[in-house]
Amino acid sequence: MSSKSLGNPYSEKTDLRHGAECGCSSCAGGGTHATSAAGPDLATREGMLERAVESAIVRSVFGHSDIGRRSFMGMMGGTTVAAALASVFPMDAAKAAILDNLGPPEKTDLNIGFVPITCATPIIMAQPLGFYERYGLNAQVIKTAGWAVARDKSLAGEYDASHMLTPMPLAMTLGAGSVAEPYIMPAVENINGQAIVLSNEHLDKRDPKQWKGFTFGVPFEYSMHNFLLRYYVAEFGLDPDVDIQIRVVPPPEMVANLRAGNLDGYLSPDPFNQRAVYEGIGFLHILTKEIWEGHPCCAFAAPLSFATELPNTYGALLKSIIDATQYASKAENRKEISEAIAPTNYLNQPVTVIEQVLTGTYADGLGEVKQVPDRIDFDPFPWHSMGVWILTQMKRWGYIEGDVDYKSVAEQVYLAADAKKVMEDLGYDAPDVTYKSHTIMGKTFDPATPEDYVKSFAIGKG
Repeated sequence: MSSKSLGNPYSEKTDLRHGAECGCSSCAGGGTHATSAAGPDLATREGMLERAVESAIVRSVFGHSDIGRRSFMGMMGGTTVAAALASVFPMDAAKAAILDNLGPPEKTDLNIGFVPITCATPIIMAQPLGFYERYGLNAQVIKTAGWAVARDKSLAGEYDASHMLTPMPLAMTLGAGSVAEPYIMPAVENINGQAIVLSNEHLDKRDPKQWKGFTFGVPFEYSMHNFLLRYYVAEFGLDPDVDIQIRVVPPPEMVANLRAGNLDGYLSPDPFNQRAVYEGIGFLHILTKEIWEGHPCCAFAAPLSFATELPNTYGALLKSIIDATQYASKAENRKEISEAIAPTNYLNQPVTVIEQVLTGTYADGLGEVKQVPDRIDFDPFPWHSMGVWILTQMKRWGYIEGDVDYKSVAEQVYLAADAKKVMEDLGYDAPDVTYKSHTIMGKTFDPATPEDYVKSFAIGKG
């Protein structure tokens, strides 16, 4: 499959194999790894802190002499310097002290992009319900038409941070679909929260084997929507690159395209699944939680530089988002949140539509009222195993090629340690591990054997 087939202007694939010109220690030793402009250690909070502490100590030795510092580093090498410093200085204690003693935000006025969907609930509601203000921030959330726009505005620096789809920071870090830029994802916004919708014209086609020739919409190439739709139809024997057509359609345009007959169905974020039912033009074929219970969808993401250059601001923003996410996870808060995010400058949807999504009591378009309290849920922890699964699907469908160090890339981008610390600081429970197995359509995914998993599928390019 080419990116062009989904209506995306970027069609190049990313070969993740380093060549002789790389010069890194891994490649010099004959190994391979995924390309990252930052390097694996810089893309973790621990790496950031270690660099900050090392820099502070070296500065204390050389004062403000850049020449002295550079000469010393060049002569000894970064690894040797780190080892030397660790031998005479309590590095771990210093890093812990930095985490525990962040000062006031370096920058309080922030622009945060969001696409108007219920998956963005924590990022949106944090403004009207005062979560940003609670942590000393004056954050403006800015409605964005679609994911390509969100990506481009973030890359251009117009957004300090952004609501993104969980595959996006992985793809952006690798340069898949855009220029390569190290991105971090310290918090998931929501789990579940999607559905496959079919036009009412297809009430008699509930079996996916009948979908040959259908055109489906997804909100972005690098999305759980795209990867879950592909996984789902492939399990029924359809090749998503041959037997159906998949188009990128911004979420706010899904319903209009279904009504116009441009789409036979879509796998979309809410509230646009429920809006199709509300408008009487579509029905809910299946909730994605029935494909993968607890799957990630959207997230809070930012350039790595945001965290390294503005660590206090980053810490305050992460606390705001995680606190709001935990508030949204409580069922008793869902109606209040529905009213807070319904206005025109946010979701611009009827409160009743949003309530059906957030409370899980909803009409399915087939004459029944369902009660599924976790139709959408909110859990901020960014499991590394989820990142590995996403990378396997990118490999499976040809979005990335060559050798992939799944574990390294997932850990560079998904900052589970940051999420765990903030969750515990705020009094919430957090997992002690970052990898676990996941069950997708009855099949177990073991994150320890990702390449075998890619090769296990009869349909795919991996």
